[in-house]
Amino acid sequence: QVHLVESGGGSVKAGGSLRLSCAASGYTASTYCMGWWRQAPGKSREGIAFIEEESTTTTYRDSVKGRFTISKDDNTLYLQMNNLKPEDTSMYYCAATTDILCTWSNSDSTYWGQGTQVTVSS
Repeated sequence: QVHLVESGGGSVKAGGSLRLSCAASGYTASTYCMGWWRQAPGKSREGIAFIEEESTTTTYRDSVKGRFTISKDDNTLYLQMNNLKPEDTSMYYCAATTDILCTWSNSDSTYWGQGTQVTVSS
């Protein structure tokens, strides 16, 4: 079992910054990739940024490239968010997968945090 707890969300003005953190505990050695997802009301969940734990390769959604940075240490995943826009408003979730291909398609191999709210005003 892997436990993920997000923190760092809040309310900011457009152009501001936030740094989200995700504390991981449990059998974290079983996971291959970690990532940040978000879901706004009435919309589907979308992947924002991902990091492969061995290669450290990162991947970003086009809409956040140049503004968001994903990183991690041994126990914590981070998402630095700069130049925030109102359309970034959403619930943000930390996730980890035991799928070696990191497809995020199998719910049985994915662990999720409870989420942290990010609200960006104009």
